[in-house]
Amino acid sequence: MPQITLPDGSKRQFDHAVSVMDVANDIGPGLAKATLAGKVDGELVDASYLIENDAEVAIITSRDDEALELLRHDAAHVMAQAVQELYPGTQVTIGPAIEDGFYYDFARTEPFMPEDLVEIEKRMHEIVKRDLPIEREVLDREAAIKTFTDLGETYKVEIIEQNIPEGEEISIYRQGDWFDVCRGPHLPSTGKLGNGFKVMKVAGAYWRGDSKNEMLQRIYGTAWPDKKQLKAYLHRIEEAEKRDHRKLGRQLQLFHLHEDAPGSVFWHPKGWTLFNLLINYMRKRQDDAGYVEVNTPDVMDRSLWETSGHWENYREHMFATQTEDERVFALKPMNCPGSVLMFAQGLKSYRDLPLRMAEFGKVHRYEPSGALHGLLRVRHLTQDDAHVYCTEEQMERECIDVIALVLDIYKDFGFEDVVIKFSDRPQNRIGSDEIWDRLEGALINALDSMGLAYKMFPGEGAFYGPKLEFVLRDAIGRDWQCGTLQVDMNLPERFDISYVAEDGNRYRPVMLHRALFGSLERFFGILLEHYEGKFPLWLAPVQAVVMNITDKQAPYVEKIEKMLKNQGIRAISDLRNEKVGFKIREHTLQRIPYMLVVGDREVEEEKIALRSLGGEDLGSMAVEQFVHMVQQ
Repeated sequence: MPQITLPDGSKRQFDHAVSVMDVANDIGPGLAKATLAGKVDGELVDASYLIENDAEVAIITSRDDEALELLRHDAAHVMAQAVQELYPGTQVTIGPAIEDGFYYDFARTEPFMPEDLVEIEKRMHEIVKRDLPIEREVLDREAAIKTFTDLGETYKVEIIEQNIPEGEEISIYRQGDWFDVCRGPHLPSTGKLGNGFKVMKVAGAYWRGDSKNEMLQRIYGTAWPDKKQLKAYLHRIEEAEKRDHRKLGRQLQLFHLHEDAPGSVFWHPKGWTLFNLLINYMRKRQDDAGYVEVNTPDVMDRSLWETSGHWENYREHMFATQTEDERVFALKPMNCPGSVLMFAQGLKSYRDLPLRMAEFGKVHRYEPSGALHGLLRVRHLTQDDAHVYCTEEQMERECIDVIALVLDIYKDFGFEDVVIKFSDRPQNRIGSDEIWDRLEGALINALDSMGLAYKMFPGEGAFYGPKLEFVLRDAIGRDWQCGTLQVDMNLPERFDISYVAEDGNRYRPVMLHRALFGSLERFFGILLEHYEGKFPLWLAPVQAVVMNITDKQAPYVEKIEKMLKNQGIRAISDLRNEKVGFKIREHTLQRIPYMLVVGDREVEEEKIALRSLGGEDLGSMAVEQFVHMVQQ
């Protein structure tokens, strides 16, 4: 006689075992119709799951967060069924839900063509219309292996033999005549999937992600609760393609990448101007916040990385080399150990703390070739890194100051919507649980005292300390993880650094690791896409272009350009023998905020005719008036 406790605290008593769907029906037919799955004592289960004992039960409908992953998982199954119905002999392998959608890897001799994807999506809609019940069955190991062997599904057999431990039940989910090995849960029927899905593209993928294995064909799709949300997502994708920073980087002559230096950026003059604007901005903010700037070597001995723990925990991402004298050196993937060596130079007193040391450090990380993506994923990057050394009593205050600084900086760049992620101790970590308790407590107390909400990500902290990550939402609704704050009492212990306290004894400092932009290259790419290359005036690499109508105005144009530069305005001139309309179109495509046109009348009156990037005619004005407007 199970007693069911619902999320609102109400209880329902049954005199027999009941399914999640039975509970929903007992509450009301409307809820039963909307039911997609359930949560029993916190575990997501099928709507058909049988409850035999007292339990806390929540009914999952399309309004719940968990529903989206269910929809996407089912979309993958429906797509696999469609593929095997259309192309008999195709083997299915693995098909998970992923961020924004799903995929399935297929083993097929012939390549999938674009027209095939259209047919697959059409067949998926037919399967949804069939509203096939989705039913779970359990097979013993031997029967499961025989079933998929008889079907010629060699990949499924390998999954069962290598991925499912002996003694663990093997569940399959059946929809009509089609079925697949899966832990579930799934929707009650294919009809519950609805029509908010689309097959997107096909790509190659190695079996189990290993380049030594055979190449499969991966078909990607996206799925949403309804067509309206699907349409909004497709619009975001279209916007993202228009804003692709790699395309804009070429178009606006900001940077390029080359196969002879994978993951490294060649900065062009305008791009380097903006890059340095970011550094100068951050340098000013850090100076105002009491930081001192330092610089540490790019290459350091292996022993340093062994002491820090990076050699053990991060070795596969490090570039290392051995010199003729058999010493092993590594290009630094992080700035932290170099900063610790800076702190260790000379005796430090409690009067020196907090000591806030900032560095625009160049770091190198070996990212797999397939993971590289323009400025967003590089091997050679610049971090606006800082390390704050303080007493344990100062730790929470310093955390508050860092959090306030990073949020204020993001506002300057137009990012008001920031999500804070809190990641606590990972399984692979250094230091005692007692130290981790204190570090995690400092971060949580800082957030609570500021009244800031945060999302928990258990086990995702750095190996030396818990961390906060700051996630920005851009103009088209995409999320980007940028700044970080980590608190650490483990590296100071490993490097045996200390300060002399007021009582004359030596104590370990607490070390805060802090990045605000994170990778400057990545932040540059995010800004480029966020603004679609139309940077606010203070960030525009070129703020104004002065152009003539005929050669007679050339001396006056050059005079204005010089005047603007003397006033700190980033200006260029265009004296080409081209029609002024052509010049305006070109500089509009280059996203230059202001265009100053000069003809005979402007020369005579010592003025300029001003146009904005948006095409607005701002009229005739004196150069001094324009300078004042820009400076304001």
